[in-house]
Amino acid sequence: MTRTLILLLALAPAGTAHAQAVKLEPLSEARLRYESVDQDGLAANAEAQTLRVRAGVEAKAGRWSALGEGQGNLAIVDDYFDGLHGAAARPIIADPENIALVRAQLRYAAPAFTVTAGRQRIGFDDERFVGSVGFRQNGQSYDAVRAEVTPLKDVKVDLAYAWSVRTIWGVDGAGARQQAVSGDNVFANVGAQTPVGKLSAFAYLVDQDEAAMQGFRMSSQSYGARLDGSKPLGKAKIGWQLSYARQSDWHRNPNDYSADYYLADVAVDFGGPRMGAGYEVLGADGGLALTSFQTPLATGFKFQGWADKFLVTPPDGIRDLYASAGWSWKAVGPLKAVTVTAAYHDYRSDRAVRSYGDEIDLLASAKLGKVTGSLRYAHYNADGFATDTDKFWLQLDWML
Repeated sequence: MTRTLILLLALAPAGTAHAQAVKLEPLSEARLRYESVDQDGLAANAEAQTLRVRAGVEAKAGRWSALGEGQGNLAIVDDYFDGLHGAAARPIIADPENIALVRAQLRYAAPAFTVTAGRQRIGFDDERFVGSVGFRQNGQSYDAVRAEVTPLKDVKVDLAYAWSVRTIWGVDGAGARQQAVSGDNVFANVGAQTPVGKLSAFAYLVDQDEAAMQGFRMSSQSYGARLDGSKPLGKAKIGWQLSYARQSDWHRNPNDYSADYYLADVAVDFGGPRMGAGYEVLGADGGLALTSFQTPLATGFKFQGWADKFLVTPPDGIRDLYASAGWSWKAVGPLKAVTVTAAYHDYRSDRAVRSYGDEIDLLASAKLGKVTGSLRYAHYNADGFATDTDKFWLQLDWML
């Protein structure tokens, strides 16, 4: 960290040593959530009512800023297995009680160059490979140095080196669920705006260097490209995503493998009603090794259904064919940003194309003042993988 601060000071232009007015901006947010899980094969259901509170401050002076933020997560109702405590006879709800420093960063921001050092949140593109796991109460942050450079108009180079990943398991994390996972993680993303959308090339080198959790089996190098664009279509708007990546073992991973990732997604928004469909594949190794494409640093809840059955890709890989439909209103009476959505997923293995099961996800959300409320439901119907599972969430988010 000392070397990082020296580097930042060296980058400062002449004149920054002069006193500048410091502006302080408070940071505060809270989330109250009830979650229940009914999972076949376990003796009891799980119920969790948790309250997460985050508070901090950001100080700004010219191009410099410093930010510190802490959080606490309290289990008001704790009839669940949080991955560390409680009866494993109940389904897991991965929100253990926790008190932590989640961000402590120093940033220097010039018009075409920004560098951020310290504990921070990092997300690239749609967070399929590197994300902050924002849905879980504790989230995920990184002890890292990140540089964002704009060398040309509509071109951005985004580079990060992270030596520690602060996981969702919090201060009591141990064994296979560590508080922090060390390693030499390198993330690189170069994006350019084109007539058909943002075209990105990326390289994500994930180093899970924890022998206690055999995390090195998740160490990998992924190289690929992504296209993300949209355009008006009459009174509607059509959006698309295309992505491909090739992954292989890296660093201490004992598995000699390679696997492919594909994504094709299209969505149409009619200014109220909207619909979409997509196909995502996390492939299996083409040889004899029972190894598949893994994304251990992703915001996994955003992908392959909310029942969280595929946070770790099965050895035979997974193919997810999905479709969604919904409706949104800018206002309904006093409520703002009202949204209802339904999605369906059909899951199959990549190797041998066997059925895993299917899933239905439902969501309704609205905003009233500074509070956003949401109801969410997921039903996973097992057919050859895992067990039938129903999950329900009632959530209130408040932000200063």
